[in-house]
Amino acid sequence: MSDARPLHETFRCVPVIDLAPGTPVLDLTRDYDPDFAPASGYAIGRYDEPRAVAMYSEPMFAGRNIHMAIDLWAPVGTPVRAFHGGSIHLFGINPAKGDYGTTIITRHDLGGRVLFALWGHLAAASLDGLAIGQPFEAGAVIARIGDRHENGGWSPHLHLQLCTRAPLVCDMPGVVSAADREEARQLYPDPRLVLGPIY
Repeated sequence: MSDARPLHETFRCVPVIDLAPGTPVLDLTRDYDPDFAPASGYAIGRYDEPRAVAMYSEPMFAGRNIHMAIDLWAPVGTPVRAFHGGSIHLFGINPAKGDYGTTIITRHDLGGRVLFALWGHLAAASLDGLAIGQPFEAGAVIARIGDRHENGGWSPHLHLQLCTRAPLVCDMPGVVSAADREEARQLYPDPRLVLGPIY
């Protein structure tokens, strides 16, 4: 693309979750409360943040704690909307404790720039009626926020991660090691490309 503006400006991307002005931005670098619930129901977790090691204590993380997505805390059942038109690339359930639980990956062509988006920690019912290749328009409700029993055991939130390469399985490493950080920034760009300046 020759246009240097962020994609959300060029393509007028739709908010995926309606956040009120002043929604708190969390600092998860030092501490994490697994029972955290934002007072307003909503909060933001940052991209490219070296998070508290205690947050990723499950064996699957093995020294990885740098977050390659943006987290949006919201109440269970909150609608999750497509930031731009696209299609369903993959969907499934990553059932291990600490994993994504119900997961959808979508494909988006933004003026010749193809991006894939992983939507994690969803309600299981979000998969009802889905089909690979199924198209949707910007603003369509493509999922809902899941509860702990269906989202990998996390407090209810959306994990939104972009990827520049087509995933072969319905998964992406949501956190990476310090050694892989630079490469990961290229493969998993900042979701504010499509979310806008939410923090």
